[in-house]
Amino acid sequence: MTDAVQKDRPWLIRTYAGHSTAAASNALYRANLAKGQTGLSVAFDLPTQTGYDSDHVLARGEVGKVGVPVSHLGDMRTLFADIPLEQMNTSMTINATAPWLLALYISVAEEQGADVATLQGTVQNDLIKEYLSRGTYICPPEPSLRMIADVAEYCYTHVPKWNPMNVCSYHLQEAGATPEQELAFALATATAVLDALKPRIAPQDFPAVVGRISFFVNAGIRFVTEMCKMRAFVDLWDEICEKRYGVSDPKFRRFRYGVQVNSLGLTEQQPENNVYRILIEMLAVTLSKKARARAVQLPAWNEALGLPRPWDQQWSMRMQQIMAYETDLLEFDDLFDGNPAVDAKVDALKTGARAELEQLDAMGGAIATIDYMKAQLVQSNAERLNRIEKGETVVVGVNKYQAGEPSPLMTGDGGIMVVDPAVEQEQIDRLTAWRDARDTDAVAAALADLRASAAAGENVMPASIQAAKVGVTTGEWAAQMRTVHGEYRGPTGVSTSQSNMTEGLDALRDAVDVVSDRLGRRLKFLVGKPGLDGHSNGAEQIAVRARDCGMDITYEGIRLTPEEIVRAAREDGAHVIGLSILSGSHIPLVEDLMQRLHAENLTDIPVIVGGIIPDDDAERLRTMGVARVYTPKDFELNTIMSDIVTLADPQAVAAQ
Repeated sequence: MTDAVQKDRPWLIRTYAGHSTAAASNALYRANLAKGQTGLSVAFDLPTQTGYDSDHVLARGEVGKVGVPVSHLGDMRTLFADIPLEQMNTSMTINATAPWLLALYISVAEEQGADVATLQGTVQNDLIKEYLSRGTYICPPEPSLRMIADVAEYCYTHVPKWNPMNVCSYHLQEAGATPEQELAFALATATAVLDALKPRIAPQDFPAVVGRISFFVNAGIRFVTEMCKMRAFVDLWDEICEKRYGVSDPKFRRFRYGVQVNSLGLTEQQPENNVYRILIEMLAVTLSKKARARAVQLPAWNEALGLPRPWDQQWSMRMQQIMAYETDLLEFDDLFDGNPAVDAKVDALKTGARAELEQLDAMGGAIATIDYMKAQLVQSNAERLNRIEKGETVVVGVNKYQAGEPSPLMTGDGGIMVVDPAVEQEQIDRLTAWRDARDTDAVAAALADLRASAAAGENVMPASIQAAKVGVTTGEWAAQMRTVHGEYRGPTGVSTSQSNMTEGLDALRDAVDVVSDRLGRRLKFLVGKPGLDGHSNGAEQIAVRARDCGMDITYEGIRLTPEEIVRAAREDGAHVIGLSILSGSHIPLVEDLMQRLHAENLTDIPVIVGGIIPDDDAERLRTMGVARVYTPKDFELNTIMSDIVTLADPQAVAAQ
């Protein structure tokens, strides 16, 4: 009889989850843990991520849509009810409000009787990628970097097993980054944080602090390249830790990362094929032992359609469990050591990333180069989309092999979960009751202390924890940061100058010229992102293509109210308004905007809307007066450009 094979421990198996309310999310977490999930990964809604309470004007339509609303300690208490935090490994995907959400988490753990020093988990706390790709920032870069360092310094002293900063390159890839850009921009972010942290930590303790920095990465469909990228990450991080920071102990130089595989490549067309894509992408971060992820969470097959149901998330979790427990993957040493093809690709990626890193360093580092990096991502994404449109990059079911049978997975509920609109008012009612029940004097004193700490450049974590305990809300905490540090409008990455990507645009440019002549001035196209959705990639690419077609564009970036968009349309004399909304809040936001256009006598301006929009909702939008509705299946930007020209053409309107 042979001896039992010694297997490696599997990675943490997580599901990124949270929706509707803290109570509903708590039930989902406990169900997932019972199904074999080994760690929690909390998704917060957009008001929580951007520092607004659920009753703020900008929160309208966004409450509970893409995650769980957490407005105060009571919500956090409910979120983790009957879940012993001392035994959990919890990842919280939170950035601008990271100090606050960690303060709430610590406060709940203390209420549970946990030893805070034993808490394990991760708070993402990466603001630089928010400026580049995700958009949930609040304050300018410099004070945001200080708050990142505040969390890291506090955790080092009080919560030593906690990962205080999770450098997130995930959204860089979603924004179109090449592997070399993903490597370089993420590593530049990590060095910016460590450079800010180094003066705060005793030299003998700094290597251990370096060892707590973790990463959250993406893995796309080109899984061999992605696996090589992960091996390049391992080598480059080891190199940076040793040479830049003098970390001699190899265990503190380990590249520790979690992953969610690519959502950008999930398709609305033939969505059942996404299951294969997710599995293949998981191989990139599990096959190579040297570069294996420490935690894995997978999207569900239907995320291009809307919010996954519990069953959909379970299906993705089972994929991980089969890989970890049924296959023999964890019984072997690294499968790729000494492979010449892999070594060559890893070397090429490292060479490209080092060159990009040198350029970023020469320009002053990550904080100083936010505008540059944003522009590079917009350009890379434009090139990626261009290759798909031209068929150079094949996407099965999208630009090739489109014919197929209807999916039996698309059941009567449309294959997705829909958040009950009543959830928002119920959350607001609970928030109002919470405010009414607290000690207002204690709240005022805690807010004053918090504001004073921030203004004095002190670590904001102690004052945040005290504020959490007396009942301060998420919006009130963020308001102090806004008061002290100001707000920030990130770069859009969209210049007003036409690019050199002109192939195939001649006919469209001629059409824009003809219609502009009829209008008596250049066709004016306003691109707006109402609400709190910071996923700006689609809006940026629409603006870039419209610009390259010769239109006069207005694009002011993310987080606008319908009122601001209507005002801009009136003042700029827009001929067409284009709205991009990917958070599921399209119905209330578009309804508000259409009512405001009517009140301003601007109903002659056609409105087009793009986003993750179910068919029934698309019909409702058209009933409101929306001229065109686009979803991810409408990937041919030139077709959208042609529609804009037709909608703006006074001759075409007159003929109707």
